[in-house]
Amino acid sequence: MKHIFLVVVFALFGMGSYAQEGLKVGLHAGLPINDFNDEISLMAGLDLGYLWALGEVVDLGVSTGLIYGFKESFQSDELAEGLTDVQFVPLAASVRIWPSNSFSFGIDGGYGLGLNKGNEGGIYYRPIIGFLLGPMTEINLSYTGIQLENRTWNTVTLGFLHTFQFKDY
Repeated sequence: MKHIFLVVVFALFGMGSYAQEGLKVGLHAGLPINDFNDEISLMAGLDLGYLWALGEVVDLGVSTGLIYGFKESFQSDELAEGLTDVQFVPLAASVRIWPSNSFSFGIDGGYGLGLNKGNEGGIYYRPIIGFLLGPMTEINLSYTGIQLENRTWNTVTLGFLHTFQFKDY
C-alpha cells in the first residue's frame, strides 16, 4: 500500500511540473462523529490534488493526502491504553462546481487506504463546500466518510487550501 501512495504522490507532482492548471495543497482539522467519537479526540489532514477546469463552472481532478486521527487521551487509563491512532491515505477523483466566482461545492470519491495495523481502509467520500479568500486561497467545510468493514469513519472538518499555478516560461 505504501508503494501505491508513493506512485500517486510522484504522479501528482509530475503533472504539476508540466501543466498549466492548479496544484491544490491544503490542511484540514476536525472532529470525529458517530463510530469513532469515543476513540479519536481530534483529526488532522493534508490535502494534495490537481484540478483541471472543464469550463467556467466545472473542475475535474484527482486528490490524495493523509488523514490522521489522534487517539482519545482524556479517558480512564484502562480505555486509553487499548486505543490507537487511525490513519488513511485517500485516493480519489474530485469534482467542483462553481455557481459563483467565490463559492464552490463538490465531492471527492474513491478509496481510503488504511495505514495503521488492522485498518484495511474502505470506500472514501468527502463532500466539500469552499469559499475563496483570494484568487489562490480557499477555506472549506467538509464531511469525510470512509466505509470500513464493520464501522464508518466520519468527521466534520474545516480546511485551508492554496492553489499553485505553473506557467511556461
